[in-house]
Amino acid sequence: MTVTADDLDLAINAVESTLKPAVGQDWLTASGTGEWTARATAEHIGDCLISYAGQLIAAPQDRYARFMAVADANASAPELLEFLVLSGRLLASVVRTCSPTTRAYHPTGRSDPEGFAAMGCVEMLVHGHDLALGLGLRLTPPSQMCHNVIARLFPHTAATLTDIDPWTALLWSTNRVQLPGQPEQNDWRWHGNPL
Repeated sequence: MTVTADDLDLAINAVESTLKPAVGQDWLTASGTGEWTARATAEHIGDCLISYAGQLIAAPQDRYARFMAVADANASAPELLEFLVLSGRLLASVVRTCSPTTRAYHPTGRSDPEGFAAMGCVEMLVHGHDLALGLGLRLTPPSQMCHNVIARLFPHTAATLTDIDPWTALLWSTNRVQLPGQPEQNDWRWHGNPL
């Protein structure tokens, strides 16, 4: 596997350590992703990663398993951070115990445990980046892990941006930053099917 549960652990650790200093801020008003607040972004991360774990467990072939994960309505900022961290740990546990031949539905293709681990890394890192910016912080995840994720989900980026820092390439691939001489990635999609 190019991307493993260990990579997901690295993504979770990077986001958790970056956001911990901001748990005293108001996540109901701080910026998150797009028009979302920090709270809504944290809930989105948690829902995505728990949903990915559910997909691997139930392994539906043509739809998402029918549930939604949300934080308690009265969750504080520390509890929201706990929610997004536990969602990542849950996915990492499922990836570790799942057969590598498992395939489950995702709109970008029936994916394997490696693919869901990589998708979890992107959700954690990219939305973690959004949270960090909105809370006045800066996320800097491990370069090799970002490289692994790009190789799995964005093979066209891996081939095109060989001289760009992998974290910057991942942010470009998800339309978070612009690169000179490269087109905007407004309609970006990752490659869900196994390579």
